[in-house]
Amino acid sequence: MTAAPRNERRIAAYRAGIRAEWLAAALLVAKGYRILDRRYAAAGGEIDIVARRGSTVIFVEVKARGALDDARMAITATKERRIAGTARHWLARNGWAMPLTLRCDAVFIGRRGFPRHVADVMTLSLD
Repeated sequence: MTAAPRNERRIAAYRAGIRAEWLAAALLVAKGYRILDRRYAAAGGEIDIVARRGSTVIFVEVKARGALDDARMAITATKERRIAGTARHWLARNGWAMPLTLRCDAVFIGRRGFPRHVADVMTLSLD
């Protein structure tokens, strides 16, 4: 058995990421959130999902790995800085959200079990 060509692996990884983001969005909607944006890219980063419930806006990082613990470990300090920069860009374009509660959450997806939504998984630095 030979390894899949590089572009086929990239396509498979892309499709898996889209599926994970769809599952995360479905979980958030089931929890009463309204999806405001998906795959928002700017300022050298990307926010997988921006959602709102009541007076809270969340910037959500979706991580899918074989095990939930591996997914949690995948959010690095560099990733946090990129998410914060992208969140600042989103807020500059959506000023109505500034007075609301702002939070960075994550949805972790493993091979087995349900996706896990973790609130306030990283600090949102708006400086």
